Amino acid sequence: MAKIYIGTDSGATTTKISAVDETGAPVARDVLQKPTRTAEGQSAVIEGWIAAIDEFLATHGRSWADVAGAGLAIPGPYLSYGVMDRSANFPPVFAGWNVFADFSRALAGRAGQEIPLVVGNDGNFGGIAEAHGARGGGKMSVLMLMPGSGLGCAFIDAEGRPLDGDTLAGMESGHAPAPLHLLGWTKKPLPCGCGRDWGCVEAYTTIAGLPHLLEEMLPGFPDHELATSAASAKEKALSLRTRAQQGDPLACAIFDFQARAMGLHVASLAMTLDPGIVIIGGGLMDHEATTPAFRENYLRLVRETAMPYLWPKQRENLKVLPAVLGDLSQAIGAAMAARFGHRG
Repeated sequence: MAKIYIGTDSGATTTKISAVDETGAPVARDVLQKPTRTAEGQSAVIEGWIAAIDEFLATHGRSWADVAGAGLAIPGPYLSYGVMDRSANFPPVFAGWNVFADFSRALAGRAGQEIPLVVGNDGNFGGIAEAHGARGGGKMSVLMLMPGSGLGCAFIDAEGRPLDGDTLAGMESGHAPAPLHLLGWTKKPLPCGCGRDWGCVEAYTTIAGLPHLLEEMLPGFPDHELATSAASAKEKALSLRTRAQQGDPLACAIFDFQARAMGLHVASLAMTLDPGIVIIGGGLMDHEATTPAFRENYLRLVRETAMPYLWPKQRENLKVLPAVLGDLSQAIGAAMAARFGHRG
């Protein structure tokens, strides 16, 4: 049977597993998701990844003998290759974890032989997968932005390589400062899990910022049910996406604000990177969780906000597209990176 390459995409709360075959085609289109178990520590996280791969292989009639390589997509920044630095989303105790060494050892122990492993930024690996499809055989560079718990960012050059940077912190642009004056934000900059106090873009474009944006905007809707709800701030925030798709004025205003913040970020990055294609991914573009109208409105506002700040030629050529792989992008990208790394 043909060999496969496993991709593990691990966020702070959820881990996803996928795989590609020797041609780079996905082995499956369904998403296997499991809790990451960060509250239980590093060993529990590794155990969870191995158990999830076991389940994926069994589900698709494969065994560890079929696995030629593995890729791990995990948020940066890194102290060195495969060694985590302080992440905005993972618990502080994970800083300094040599995830490459520990996962490599666990893979070999479970497979009974060494499994070549590549580790990289989740945003970069997601960008590899989405860019491969978006270019359609062309040579354009691709910028990908993935709002979720945090803001995954990737720049993939015309040859399909991600921008990693000299310290592996390339494209951590979610922690660049947002142009708050253009957003009409006059209050203190929102806090960010990275510790910066200058108003990170991530805080204005992702789930992490929703509770704060809700707190800021709710007084303008005094009769809204969330104004008197006994639900927690997190529960209220997580209800907003569904509410927005139902036409709730407060929720729509919050996501419209996030779309404008994203549009300004696209324009800022276009000044430096000059991409031919911008892909917006993450949960907001998930076809199973959002409606076409919601996605189209978000992308329209991103385009309209970015356009005035682009160079004339960029306004003519720049494409802003939705991601198509959904929750699979980073896991598939990790598997693709494993395939390239194993052959490389």
